[in-house]
Amino acid sequence: MLRICLAFVLLLPGLTHAAEHLAGRVHVIDADTWNVGGVRVRLHGIDAPELDQACQDSDGSSWPCGAWATHMVREQFQGRMTTCVPVDRDRYGRIVARCSVEREDVAARIVEQGLAFAYRKYSDAYAGAEQVARIEYRGLHKTQIQVPWVHRARKKPKSSETCLIKGNVSSKGERIFHEPGQRYYAKTRISAAKGEQWFCSAAEARAAGWRAARR
Repeated sequence: MLRICLAFVLLLPGLTHAAEHLAGRVHVIDADTWNVGGVRVRLHGIDAPELDQACQDSDGSSWPCGAWATHMVREQFQGRMTTCVPVDRDRYGRIVARCSVEREDVAARIVEQGLAFAYRKYSDAYAGAEQVARIEYRGLHKTQIQVPWVHRARKKPKSSETCLIKGNVSSKGERIFHEPGQRYYAKTRISAAKGEQWFCSAAEARAAGWRAARR
């Protein structure tokens, strides 16, 4: 068993040399997706609003709750050291893990503050934390919000008719976006099965964790 765990870790760049965990400084991509020591990590058992997702206040006005949740998580964890225990790997190739900062379960704190929801499809671990946040109207629970998994399901896929920037996954697993006029733009093909996608702006692509092509 030790050999299997060690092999799993050594296959991932930027991981601490430990058999059952990875560790590194946090770079917050969004509220539930982090870069930990150069490795993309999806926090296990929670689901936060998408970066472009909006909510409605009681008076019906719209506000960018997805960007807000990301900002609040970034304020608390950006640059701090975290230790994560891998649980799975998702369809986009990200490590799904339970992470802690100073021995505190970060997912529990995020849900307790109303910055994300318990993702019961995969785990009931944070259902209690969500219930507390809901009762006390913390964060997202004091606004009108479509839960993230429903929001994603209802979003219309972007197409080349309106969004021209191509988000491509390279053979090395790098997420790179190509803009019209760049050298490899015409040759780049988008495959949704590989997690590739269209973007409407370079800022949107960067916010989602993609870097610009060098030429």
